[in-house]
Amino acid sequence: MAKLKTSYYCNACGAVAPKWSGQCGDCGAWNSLVESVEPKPSGGQRFSGYSGDAASNHVRALDQVDLKPESRIPTGMQELDRVLGGGLTSGSVVLIGGDPGIGKSTLLTQTMAALSTQQNILYVSGEESLQQISLRAQRLGLPTEKFNCLAETSVERITRLALKSRPRVMVIDSIQTVFTELLTSAPGSVSQVRECAAQLTQFAKQTDTALFLVGHVTKEGAIAGPRVLEHMVDTVLYFEGDSGSRFRIIRAIKNRFGAVNELGVFAMSDKGLKEVSNPSAIFLSRHESPVAGSMIMVMREGSRPMLVEAQALVDESHLPNPKRVTLGLEQNRLSMLLAVLHRHAGVAMYNQDVYVNVVGGVRVTETAADLAVVLAVLSSFRDVPLAGDMIAFGEIGLAGEVRPVPNGLERIREAAKHGFKTAIVPSANVQKNDSIAGMKIIPVQRLHEAIGCL
Repeated sequence: MAKLKTSYYCNACGAVAPKWSGQCGDCGAWNSLVESVEPKPSGGQRFSGYSGDAASNHVRALDQVDLKPESRIPTGMQELDRVLGGGLTSGSVVLIGGDPGIGKSTLLTQTMAALSTQQNILYVSGEESLQQISLRAQRLGLPTEKFNCLAETSVERITRLALKSRPRVMVIDSIQTVFTELLTSAPGSVSQVRECAAQLTQFAKQTDTALFLVGHVTKEGAIAGPRVLEHMVDTVLYFEGDSGSRFRIIRAIKNRFGAVNELGVFAMSDKGLKEVSNPSAIFLSRHESPVAGSMIMVMREGSRPMLVEAQALVDESHLPNPKRVTLGLEQNRLSMLLAVLHRHAGVAMYNQDVYVNVVGGVRVTETAADLAVVLAVLSSFRDVPLAGDMIAFGEIGLAGEVRPVPNGLERIREAAKHGFKTAIVPSANVQKNDSIAGMKIIPVQRLHEAIGCL
């Protein structure tokens, strides 16, 4: 028997190397080379699609391109539609990743059940049997009359059967379990994932089928497989959530048909995932009386402003290196803010342990949370409660200035809707004639001005 030829593929960039080495020679990533068997003819046939319009296979100017109206397919779940940019687009490929048991299959089962009443759908499962899918649908109380399912892991057979049924929306659960007969490597390997995703993407584009791909994640939280997988698809969604919380957050990392960093919030119940139309309510803990170390900030995810509570605890440290612990916030950002607080406000915390938590398990990535975090830390350090009807947002620079953030007035209006009365904001975010009924706006330019307002 002839010896099979092996190559090594880089998980980060997809480069091919003849032998293993600790570092990829193309992108410089460490420990990213994975062994893979070279493809050999095995009787399989790659999906070739339709011939298409011959007139489109030549160079054309953009003003000569016939623009077709963008058709959106509502999924029946407004939170998912928001993250997708208004609904599914025909021919789009959506990659959904998340931790095991977070609810990816549950979300797609509910979505496909809602779509099955109006569209021709196909749910392809490589991990579960048809009986398991049926039991889940019955437990969730979903309609199953037109819910078409297929238990298959061969890409060639999946595309062959899909060409016969012509679904409008299709789900592949999951991409790591699917294999192509063109390759001899095991399902889930780098070459199999890349080739299967390429064939399925080509199928979706040439048949105008909206396609969902479910992806496993590594222990670091990134989608398993080659990084090129995220470049091949149109939209990348991450399903996040704390294992001890019933709330789930779906976030758009990449979206060719909508805004990135859009956020959808769901609550897990015994009847599946329920939409949370007012997520600010779950991220706020209304205390009976004002407590020290709590400050409300207004963050913005995509097109949605949300109110989130930042909690801080400052305690005397007995260690040579005091702790800086953050949950939902970047730890290096906290260290920088404490240095600015010492340099420009004269508050030293070199002998204090500082803990910062964002309530609700949400992850804050924008710099608009700087001012609220600093005020919460200072409140806990001095053990002085802040007003319960006060919000703050703004970016803090190294020179002690409070920088403006995008969409400042929208953030203030969102806070006013929830009954807040005072807002400490960057002065560049408001004009002299800007006023909101029932809201006292305090513009500040420097960090010491914000502290003086308290």
